[in-house]
Amino acid sequence: MARPAPISTEDQQDISEILRKIRKIELKTRGLVRESVGGEYHSCFKGEGIDFEDFREYQHGDEVRSIDWNVTARMGTPYIKKFTEQRELSVLLAVDISASGNYGSHEQSKRELIAEVSALLAFSALQNKDKVGLILFTDHIEKYVPPQKGSSHTLRLIREILFCRPTRQQTQLEDTVHILRNHIKRRSLVFLISDFLFADNQLDELKSLGRQHDLVAIQVSDPAEKKLPAVGPVRLEDPETGEQIELNTSNPRVQQAYQQQAEKWQEQVNAHFRKLGIDKIDLVTDQEYLPALHSFFKRRGGMGN
Repeated sequence: MARPAPISTEDQQDISEILRKIRKIELKTRGLVRESVGGEYHSCFKGEGIDFEDFREYQHGDEVRSIDWNVTARMGTPYIKKFTEQRELSVLLAVDISASGNYGSHEQSKRELIAEVSALLAFSALQNKDKVGLILFTDHIEKYVPPQKGSSHTLRLIREILFCRPTRQQTQLEDTVHILRNHIKRRSLVFLISDFLFADNQLDELKSLGRQHDLVAIQVSDPAEKKLPAVGPVRLEDPETGEQIELNTSNPRVQQAYQQQAEKWQEQVNAHFRKLGIDKIDLVTDQEYLPALHSFFKRRGGMGN
């Protein structure tokens, strides 16, 4: 019987690094869930409807409309229906892992930030006894992990987000919207996490999705995408298309034009989400993400969701 090949020293180092990153994210996000975010998540996101539990005798102060007259007639004394709230949700993390997500001008890349925020949401769902699933996409579905419960399942999701190697580089929403609309029948909470660096007309596909599911968009960006650092002549390459352009980043006019174009594009994206009526959270790799999440939860809580 053939023996499995031994693990090389390099592979052992890679595995150790993977485990270290996952453990670091787990410890940080679990702590944040316990301290604050878990309670906010619980308050904002609730299950669909209520379930009938049992009958019980009418007590002073109960709502008269809750009396079940058929049971009351049989028992000779007033009885009411007892219900419990159906809290359990199915949560889907739809994560863009196209090539642009690997960029990061600071300590953390966009993809690493996405993994950390996804872990925070997944552990919040776990604490709330919700199921969590994962869709990793580029211009097609790279991986689908159906919603489940449990810590080991959540850790698997973090690992997939961090280390799944996509087969393609560019981004399209069509396949992701298709699977969420046609294969996830039950209304679910969907976090669509991306840098949204693609043609904004793709966002139109989200209109019907927002009617079927509770859809929240999370945009992750890097500060260098908004303001060009002055480092002299450089060659910029689009990681998804391979298109290159040479710029003198120290030229004030170039910097101004770049910033204006970036601001114009961002406003178009923001306007599109407002038009679609989809909640959006903005995160940046060089900033703490908790204030943005707290603000979102506060806003959602104030809306009575």
